[in-house]
Amino acid sequence: MDSALLVHRIHFAFTITFHYLFPQLTMGLAPLIVILKTLGLRRNDETYHQAARFWAKIFGINFLLGVVTGIPMEFQFGTNWSHFSRFAGGIIGQTLAMEGVFSFFLESAFLGLFLYGEKRLSPRAHWWSAMAVFLGSWLSGFFIIVTDAFMQHPVGYARAADGTLQLSSFRELLLNPWAWWQYAHNMSGAAITGAIVMASVGAFYLLWGKFEAHGRIFVRVGVIAGLVFSVLQLFPTGDGQGRMIALHQPVTLAAMEALFETQPGAPLVILGQPNVEERKIDNPLEVPEALSFLTYRAWNANVQGLDAFPPDLWPQNVALLYYSYHIMVGLGTIFIAVMLVAAVLLWRRKLFSARWMLWILMLALPFPYIANTAGWMTAELGRQPWLVYGLMRTVDGYSKMVSAGNGMFTLLGFFGMYTVLGILFLFLVWRELEHGPVAQESVPH
Repeated sequence: MDSALLVHRIHFAFTITFHYLFPQLTMGLAPLIVILKTLGLRRNDETYHQAARFWAKIFGINFLLGVVTGIPMEFQFGTNWSHFSRFAGGIIGQTLAMEGVFSFFLESAFLGLFLYGEKRLSPRAHWWSAMAVFLGSWLSGFFIIVTDAFMQHPVGYARAADGTLQLSSFRELLLNPWAWWQYAHNMSGAAITGAIVMASVGAFYLLWGKFEAHGRIFVRVGVIAGLVFSVLQLFPTGDGQGRMIALHQPVTLAAMEALFETQPGAPLVILGQPNVEERKIDNPLEVPEALSFLTYRAWNANVQGLDAFPPDLWPQNVALLYYSYHIMVGLGTIFIAVMLVAAVLLWRRKLFSARWMLWILMLALPFPYIANTAGWMTAELGRQPWLVYGLMRTVDGYSKMVSAGNGMFTLLGFFGMYTVLGILFLFLVWRELEHGPVAQESVPH
């Protein structure tokens, strides 16, 4: 691989991975804040309103860091990936512009109203401001997913005389079936992050012995939402996304499962190490015929392996793709198990006193971030060697005039700046956690 291409890929991978740490929480918290506001209005309970205000502050910090880290990615399309921008800009420019003009401004404007307008708005108007923030954040996610879905499964385009892509059907672009499955799967993943973070903070307060009324609310809402979205992440959204891959990117499916040979009744690998050189799985733990059934709903269905495709069409790092996919699936399965146990304890009114479960919930906080990162790595590594699937290879899309040294210089600069931003983010969030959902907790005498 060209050294400049490698640097550009690492550069964009770093900036987008760091950036997505923040939007996944804002998109995940947005519906939960609406739920807290709804419960506060219905029950006329100030505790729920305090909980909503607390999480709105966490939302605002994440939103700010998301904006600061998101803007450089827009410039990278021009600086590091100019050939790709020239080739596909007539399509992806539409959805990226709509994300900024419609959803971003909707989200940011009403976030200001929600954070600072509660005393000036009626209770119902304040609830609608929370709903607008939720709609704006999820609409933002939709336009970004439509952009990526075009790169995965291009539709609604025509080639211009100069060879570039132009939009021929906006309807087809928005109704791309790949986009809808990917959007549902991505947003349920973001909701899992929001739910687990909320439950984790609630568990922290209960173990700490402070803000216990709010902590119980955080754990209750987080566990219920976490269970619902963890199940949805598996089915139907994960199943639907997997079947889209099998239909449109069968070589990607083979690489995700490290299925080197085409075979009927293909097994599902639970554990094992892909040996690409010898084209086999070392130390496999398999479920016989399960991959055939999950993919085609038939136990003896024929599943294409990597041997059915020329090596130059294989994803370029089969092992990393395999591990990313299995980390995502493994953590998703653990989330279902943890949330199911927590939900049973909640139903039996034992969760808040089960310190072992509260410790599990608190320590679970980083794992949805790992799972979402692994999921996006699966999507982007799986698309390789294509930038726009079947139309433009990655090797043809980067800026040929930007040398590896220039790219490395800016990458090191981003490392430094994002380290500072990360420290600032942790400081601000920890300060809010210490202050808690109320200015001063009442102490019984």
